[in-house]
Amino acid sequence: MRNDVLLSRRILSAFTLFGFVLAGCFSILVAVAVEGIEVHLVDNRLAEVEKWALPREIAGIEVDLPAGLRFHRGDDIPTSLRGLPPGISDSASGQESLHVLAGADAFGPYVVVDHGSDYEEVELVVYSTFAAFFACCVLSAAGLGRFVARRIVSPISELATAVARGARVLPLTERKDELGFLARALEAHTVELRRVLDRERFFTGDVSHELRTPLMVITGSTEILLEGENDERRRAAALRVFKAAKDAAECINVMLLLARVPELSNFEPVSVGEVAYAEVVTYQSLVAGKPVRLICVGDAPLIMRAPVELCRSAVANLVRNACEYTEQGEVTVILGENHLTVQDTGPGLPEAVKSTLGHGNRLAPSSGSLGTGLGLSLVTRICDYLNASFEYESRKGGGSRFTIRFRATESTDRKAEQE
Repeated sequence: MRNDVLLSRRILSAFTLFGFVLAGCFSILVAVAVEGIEVHLVDNRLAEVEKWALPREIAGIEVDLPAGLRFHRGDDIPTSLRGLPPGISDSASGQESLHVLAGADAFGPYVVVDHGSDYEEVELVVYSTFAAFFACCVLSAAGLGRFVARRIVSPISELATAVARGARVLPLTERKDELGFLARALEAHTVELRRVLDRERFFTGDVSHELRTPLMVITGSTEILLEGENDERRRAAALRVFKAAKDAAECINVMLLLARVPELSNFEPVSVGEVAYAEVVTYQSLVAGKPVRLICVGDAPLIMRAPVELCRSAVANLVRNACEYTEQGEVTVILGENHLTVQDTGPGLPEAVKSTLGHGNRLAPSSGSLGTGLGLSLVTRICDYLNASFEYESRKGGGSRFTIRFRATESTDRKAEQE
């Protein structure tokens, strides 16, 4: 899931860390307790033996100690135990660990030695047991974290999958916990979005239906006027009406296509290159009275499956507006391997339009290179429909450069298959 840590891993890590810290704290307490017990059992035992053995040894009575305990004085002290500091210390004799209480009185130094204490073995068993307990505690916490993560994340994943698939009825809506609240909120939001989309679709369909008939009447009437009109002024006016009605009808078709779900594979292949050359020829009249040259360069066919109306509208908006707002210089349409670029030598886009371009906002009307923000907004929507990117950059020395990059075209697919 990108570079983010999955929620299930976070829960598992949290439980494992909790088990580790809890077991670690408990182990520290056990270690302190074991050391305290050692002081109480071993050290106090040696002190008691000292109190019992010293008077008997001074009185000349034989010091008879239990197995494992020894009392030595003066020259009787083993060489390895001589010179020990007063108090209790640990020593070693071969493989055996000794607890030694060293002291001195008026009759000389003495030591009390615990040879046979099994406390070291008991201590080893205790530490081994708690090491196993520590591992079991961490593993149990990890297992519990995995179980809880599945119980929490699985419903969320189910809900996310249902939302992604566009299910009309979402799961978990009957639950009374936070997941149920989330599911009900998502369902309500989804229902509202569907209503908005339905209203937009119905509005687009109704408007197109209501406008198509009068536009057809206008187009037919102007055609009749053009056939029987000899007055140049009236003929020019009728021609403008005819062209405006034709553009409006084409705009309606474009809006209807954009309102539908994109299914590009169902359309016939269209040569964007041919569309671009045709639009360049069509708009030569816009630069006829200005020192502006409109050309199309490149021979890439840019064949892709798409509605021809959308391809024509995107290219026409860019070319038409570039011609209208370029007073001198050149408007160039460039056909690349998988992109189409329209560049001009006009004044460029105003800052108000640049700040909104590419952010999905409605572009504000502008007076500059490539005309109104409405035209650019339409081109952006068409590019989204065609799964293409729409890029803008300012040219050095003035002007604008707009590029439509197609994700995949029929021509590139054929070339890949040939290779």
